Amino acid sequence: MQVKKVLTYVAVAFVVFYLFTRPADAAAAVNGVFDSIVNGADQLAVFFTSVLT
Repeated sequence: MQVKKVLTYVAVAFVVFYLFTRPADAAAAVNGVFDSIVNGADQLAVFFTSVLT
């Protein structure tokens, strides 16, 4: 249980460090994640539309 807590703190610290040292790259990474989520949702919509028609 302690290892999980320590790893969580390390991950949060890394994200904060990354945001302050390379904000443009951090924004690009977030945009990439959101684009992937939107693309996945679109693909699921296409799949279910194809199944239901």
